[in-house]
This record gives sequence, C-alpha cells and structure tokens, in this order.
Amino acid sequence: MQLKPLARSLAAALSIVVIAGCSSTGGTQDGDSYGSQDGSTTGSSTSGTGTGSQYGSSSGSGSSSGQQADSRIPEVRTIYFDYDRDTIKSEYESVVMSHARYLRANPSAQVVLHGHTDERGTREYNMALGERRANAVERFLNIQGVSPSQMSVVSYGEERPAVNGQDESAYSQNRRVVFNY
Repeated sequence: MQLKPLARSLAAALSIVVIAGCSSTGGTQDGDSYGSQDGSTTGSSTSGTGTGSQYGSSSGSGSSSGQQADSRIPEVRTIYFDYDRDTIKSEYESVVMSHARYLRANPSAQVVLHGHTDERGTREYNMALGERRANAVERFLNIQGVSPSQMSVVSYGEERPAVNGQDESAYSQNRRVVFNY
C-alpha cells in the first residue's frame, strides 16, 4: 500500500510548516506580540519615572560603554503598568532591553520576575494579572534572546504593595514587575 510513504511525506511537510511558523522576528515596538491577548495597547505616560536605559540608547553594536554595561546588573529593576493591563509600556522597553543585554551577556545569571497589582479586584484576579504581567516581561526577554532557563515568574498580586494608600498615586506604584536577581 502507498499509505506509509504518503504519511511520511505529510509528517515531514507538517514538521517544516510548524518549525517555520514557530520562528519569530520579535515583537513590534508598541508591544503587540507580548501584551494583552486582545492586542490592545495603551498610551504611555509622560511622568518620566524610570524611563530610558541607564546605559544610554546604544544598540550594543561595537559600543564600548554598552559592552561594559552588560557586566553589571541594570540599576532600574522595576517597570510599571497601566490599570488592568499586562502590556509593557513603550517607555519601559529600554529598561527591559538593558536587562536582556545583561542576561544574554551573563548566561549563568538568574532572574525572578515578580508580578504585582494594586488592591482593586479580587485576590484571584490580581494573582492572575500579576502573573500575566510577569509573563509579558518574560516573553519580551525571550524574544530578545534570553534563555528561558535564566528566568522564572512569581505573582504576588496585591499581597506585597510598594506603597500603601487608596489613591491613584499609590495604585500606580503597585502595578509593577520587579526584576529580582
């Protein structure tokens, strides 16, 4: 019967299609491939809190200051999120990129991504949202070439607030992911 050669050919073709479909060129600058599942993005705030990379905006290609910076853990270790969102704001992409450069340059380094929320919402919802935020950062780092074995995710939800209070100022400081080396 001719079924076995046909099945082998089909399996080989399917494998090639799956491998081609899994390859990625990374996300867009506005976070589409690593944000919310609904693809929505939010506007960025202009508060200036933690914006930019502490190492400048060099792409790391041949820059001695960029190479030197890769040997140190980045100073900015917290990024913030909009209310009820897990999309990395564009103003924090450079911070996450500096962590990606550090982790790629130091393959033995390990980071735990701590996801946090403000106190609004149920405990269960906030645990899931904190995990989604940390997973968004993990996906971003993975797209940038960081090994999955270097990263782990923990969600604290609303359980470990950075700031106590029930106003937008406190809430905005509690919606975060912290890089813990």
